[in-house]
Amino acid sequence: MSHVTRVRREIQRYLAIEPVQIADLDLEPGPGGGGVLRPGPGSPPVTHGEVFLLVRRGGRPVAALLGRVPEGADPRAVLTELARRHPAGGPAPTPAAAPAPGATGSAVPFTTVVIATRERADRLAHALDSMLAQDHPDFEIVVVDNAPVTGATRDLVGHEHAERVRYVTEPVPGLAVAHNTGLAAARGDVVAFTDDDVVADPRWLTELTAPFAADPGLGCATGLILPARLRTPAQVLLESHGGFAKGFAPRTYDPVDPPADEPLFPFTAGRFGSGANMAFRTGVLREVGGFDPATGAGTSARGGDDLYGFVRVLAQGHRLRYTPQALVWHHHRETWQDLETQAYGYGAGLTAYLTALLVNRPALLPAFLARLPRGLAHARTLTAARGTDSRGTEDVPGAPGVPGASGVPGGHDDRGHPWPRRLSRLQRKGMVYGPVGYLRARRALRAVPATGVTGGSR
Repeated sequence: MSHVTRVRREIQRYLAIEPVQIADLDLEPGPGGGGVLRPGPGSPPVTHGEVFLLVRRGGRPVAALLGRVPEGADPRAVLTELARRHPAGGPAPTPAAAPAPGATGSAVPFTTVVIATRERADRLAHALDSMLAQDHPDFEIVVVDNAPVTGATRDLVGHEHAERVRYVTEPVPGLAVAHNTGLAAARGDVVAFTDDDVVADPRWLTELTAPFAADPGLGCATGLILPARLRTPAQVLLESHGGFAKGFAPRTYDPVDPPADEPLFPFTAGRFGSGANMAFRTGVLREVGGFDPATGAGTSARGGDDLYGFVRVLAQGHRLRYTPQALVWHHHRETWQDLETQAYGYGAGLTAYLTALLVNRPALLPAFLARLPRGLAHARTLTAARGTDSRGTEDVPGAPGVPGASGVPGGHDDRGHPWPRRLSRLQRKGMVYGPVGYLRARRALRAVPATGVTGGSR
């Protein structure tokens, strides 16, 4: 197959991707129980067609499925039956399988929520509404306005949320710089970070921070990120290949007892979570120096600030907890150009954060070199044109064994749409560029004062 033919086929497949509805189903207990069906945040009521379904039990996320509601059918009945057939929709866990003490938020630390933003007041308004609706009993919100060019963010906070939200300006562009400014302003024992394009579940902050009360050795926690909308081909394609989700099984990463199934630990930090849903023990994050300001969106490095933070905390001997009960809904980028930017940025951010680690903590070099051969193989797999065979035809069917489902969104092994070769090439180009971008960002920062990461008390 010629290159031109392959490109045309990829374009046709991309343009043929149809929108997917978002639904949220909370199963009622008992074998004959039904379910409470709601549309996703900001979505219209569910009708016929393809549906991305979050399945809950007692409000707790347990699975995500992709199903189809036939025309004229009752969406609640169809989706409840689909959920019941999935293993997660079976009988409720026995007491022996219940979460560990503290996992449900019976004790939670005073927390600062930091939202860094830049000229997206419309999105920020929805994010703040969801933050102010949290059931966490003791928290504050800090909005960091990063390199603003208008007063829209200041006006939003000042006019509508002045009593409950603190507004801070950071003139130096860059997500890591903005996060460090938020860290410096934090009064909480735990500092949580999220983005201005998310809608947080009401129990998000409680679930994300409760593990810190249960485990004194915990330095970081991350949570589940699901799509708020799947209206454009770009959004559906990204979620079809995993999006930001890390599954529905809680997991603790301990540097003293490295996971046997993670031979690259801790350098495959993307497995731990993402910056839209993360929290740190405030003193621990300050102790490691916060985020490297030469990483992250808004710098030449393009990304990697969250991954840098995860590994620095783990390298300091603290544990990291992934807890899927801490849920935020994320607005994925909408266009093909957005996907191209994202693919290149992910590749650049990956190698930029690794460069930052080795520059700032040279003691990690032996461990990094020992894992380098496997790391290179992992990078090739990560950036492969996934979901197609050597002829460019689809080789990935729907999810086997799940009646009525055509794939499992968020499961990184089941993909409903091929990942275009152009995006794979952009990821690889970004990986080559990442170290250069990081060094350029460091040079650019030498001309401005460093952002402090100390101070702040209740």
